[in-house]
Amino acid sequence: MFTGIVREVGRVEAVEERGDAVRLVVRAPETAAAAAVGDSIALAGVCLTAVEVDDGAVAFDAVPETLRRSTLGRLAAGGGVNVEPALRAGDPLGGHIVQGHVDGVGRIRAVTEEGIEVEAPADVLRYCVEKGSIAVEGVSLTIARLGEESFTVALIPHTRDVSTLGSAVEGDEVNLEVDVVAKYVERLASR
Repeated sequence: MFTGIVREVGRVEAVEERGDAVRLVVRAPETAAAAAVGDSIALAGVCLTAVEVDDGAVAFDAVPETLRRSTLGRLAAGGGVNVEPALRAGDPLGGHIVQGHVDGVGRIRAVTEEGIEVEAPADVLRYCVEKGSIAVEGVSLTIARLGEESFTVALIPHTRDVSTLGSAVEGDEVNLEVDVVAKYVERLASR
């Protein structure tokens, strides 16, 4: 489980194709210092398992299912990626409950001084409400406005400074995860 509070922006050192899968090597010194093989770590909001930890870098294997459902297959060496280690017992829950299970990929429609507008699939938007939570690239955000095909989130300067959202541009694809509580409510209400 994660909170959507990015701990550092890692640098992608390598993207190695391994059949249908990809090995991602990310330089994230703060995260690597406390990580061990087998730990869950979110990259761009996607929960992955650390398969190697070495000298400030962590390696992960992304399988075809993960690559189909997220933007991880489009990462390139030299690029930045939001990194968040899994929540540990006793850690504060500063954002909202984030599982690292991407619900869909959206596209940034507009970047403004106030925030970003994200065009999202209907099966993501159905769970969105104004003032509700959503994770964009693993960042816990509040929906400020909701449209027919998009939602808008405000970004404070701190969020822009400590995540990849500060360099986001129109047309970028982003991982989206809706609030898991909304999915459970729908499932219970439909019975």
